Amino acid sequence: MKSRFVANRIAAVVVILAMLAPFSAFSAEETPAILQKVGIDPILGTQLPLDLTFTDETGTVRPLGSYFDGTKPVLLVLAYYGCPMLCGLVLNAAREGMQKLSWAPGDHYRIVTISIDPEETSKLAAEKKKSITEAFPTPELRAAAAGHWSFLVGEKGSERRLADALGFKYQWDEEGGQWAHGAAIFVLSSTGKLTRVLFGLDYPAQDLKLALLEAGEGKVGTIAEKLMLFCYHYDPKGNKYAILASRLVSLGGAVTVAAMLLTYLAWFLRQRRRGKACPSSP
Repeated sequence: MKSRFVANRIAAVVVILAMLAPFSAFSAEETPAILQKVGIDPILGTQLPLDLTFTDETGTVRPLGSYFDGTKPVLLVLAYYGCPMLCGLVLNAAREGMQKLSWAPGDHYRIVTISIDPEETSKLAAEKKKSITEAFPTPELRAAAAGHWSFLVGEKGSERRLADALGFKYQWDEEGGQWAHGAAIFVLSSTGKLTRVLFGLDYPAQDLKLALLEAGEGKVGTIAEKLMLFCYHYDPKGNKYAILASRLVSLGGAVTVAAMLLTYLAWFLRQRRRGKACPSSP
């Protein structure tokens, strides 16, 4: 499965290069009009319009706010189910990252995919959900994904209004007969605020966990996992989380001081039990 996924990524690169080849002679000022209207330009901290309504894979119309429970962060993917290449790669990359997490969907987060194509139906959403969630390697993960990964389509242009709020710019390419768009996962707090965007076609489990811890606002993860977040910061140039040396030094200093205090406390208690007075400070 992994080799097939890598092959699909290579194929996607080949397709993209082939699409860009006719424009290679153009200067930066002569970028084709369709590409000038496509991109991802998010503003962190943006509050999503949770009153927007969508139809899920079962045909049920629900407000976006019903996917935010105030306790679990949400991973959000904008795609479309009839996409011939890129969207499938994004969804499979998300699945690969999640299946390597120590958290299953529903444990500390949920995931929502929303179609950007206003013509797509809940039937298509159900078919895409089935193909993606059944690709998880274990029955436990398949069941968790089936219960906590929702696939939606828009209602009366709600998909476009949501994309606008996220800074996700996409356009219909008449010549190519498909939607032109970027690739990313949006990470949202449990109340619907945008906290991080992971770009590209690779979402390592560690980056997903750190982004979810960040979005969880202290409500998810163990103490050790929260300390791990303290030592990392997001590097927008590298599009990944990296160790921040100053924080690591600070944490190491704090641990050293704590260890010294605990050692002194243990010595003091032993002396007290033996009936000896604590030595006075110089």
